[in-house]
Amino acid sequence: MSFEWPWQYNFPPFFTLQPNVDTRQKQLAAWCSLALSYCRHHKLYTLDVMEAQESPVFNNKKIERKLSMEAIQVVFEELRKKGNLEWLDKNKSRCLVMWRRPEEWGKLIYQWVSKNGMVNSVFTLYELSNGDDTEGEEFHGLEDWMLLRSLQALQAEGKAEIITMDDGKGVKFF
Repeated sequence: MSFEWPWQYNFPPFFTLQPNVDTRQKQLAAWCSLALSYCRHHKLYTLDVMEAQESPVFNNKKIERKLSMEAIQVVFEELRKKGNLEWLDKNKSRCLVMWRRPEEWGKLIYQWVSKNGMVNSVFTLYELSNGDDTEGEEFHGLEDWMLLRSLQALQAEGKAEIITMDDGKGVKFF
């Protein structure tokens, strides 16, 4: 299935931050939505700011337009304010992209556990994110850092407990 670009993506002014405050807010909302949708479609969890400018999401070769580095930083800052992005370094050169927040992933995982009658079961993190049983689930292939945060959210709700096992971490669901 190929990614569907929003109509704005082929509209040249979309690639220039607009000076009008109302227009800029709508534009930033559209950029945030586009960036998150693109990352979700391609299952991207980390972005490099320098590489972002050459990424198809910020560089439309068909109309020969790309978002400036300053504008990309503004979009990333907007995503950070919304809780969808977290910087990995002080220089703000690499970031974690959360197109779904840890609590949302946790909810999906817990729904799967409940639906399959696996409450009171213990899983390794590998089994949850890469096991045969989870193939076809949205959380299959979830990166370890996000899986751990999702399980921590469930632990805070009293629905799971993260445990240390001989070969790494595991989780028991309640």
